[in-house]
Amino acid sequence: MNPLLVVLCSPSGGGKTTIARELLARRQDVGFSVSATTRPPRENERQGVDYHFLTREEFLRRRDRGEFLEWAEYLGHLYGTLQSEVDRLLAGGRHVILDIEIEGAGQVRARRGDVVAIFVLPPSVGELVDRLQGRASERPRELAQRLARAAREVQEAERFDYVVLNDDREQAVASVSGIIDAAAHRAVHQPQLAETMERLRRALDAKAQQLAP
Repeated sequence: MNPLLVVLCSPSGGGKTTIARELLARRQDVGFSVSATTRPPRENERQGVDYHFLTREEFLRRRDRGEFLEWAEYLGHLYGTLQSEVDRLLAGGRHVILDIEIEGAGQVRARRGDVVAIFVLPPSVGELVDRLQGRASERPRELAQRLARAAREVQEAERFDYVVLNDDREQAVASVSGIIDAAAHRAVHQPQLAETMERLRRALDAKAQQLAP
């Protein structure tokens, strides 16, 4: 089977990053594409592990050189997926998890056919607010901006291949893992099978003719 690009989207605080980390811990056939961003690191975030933290100037230079598979601006900061990250993981035979925004997901789906797009829904407004406030980095104005954006993002969920409700983390991780396995077996994601299927079809026809009275 060919490895897939698995796009995880959710409103900020919806739990997509937690799900991605759990998948990495449980599956050796999954790799995580570390995104680039111009926002400052939060407490305990590490360069090259949580994000590639870039200056705005460096981000724009790399964008102009065509180094990003996708990029978008979110609340004044730039975010993007480096093509080199994706290529490295795919070359190793692993499915690639992309933890990205709505705009970026649209760019990836427009450019590639090996994409499985999953939208992660938070269970409630209260839970989402609690998660964002728990970061201790959200000012009231920023929190309001994130919630307003979340309302718009939820409207886009129906355009995704799959929607997972993150009301129970263990179940949500299991659901996403199951989606990856099922999608990997779809014929559209296994183009190398076309030749095998045609060869089998010809052999069956020949055998049927041989046995016909």
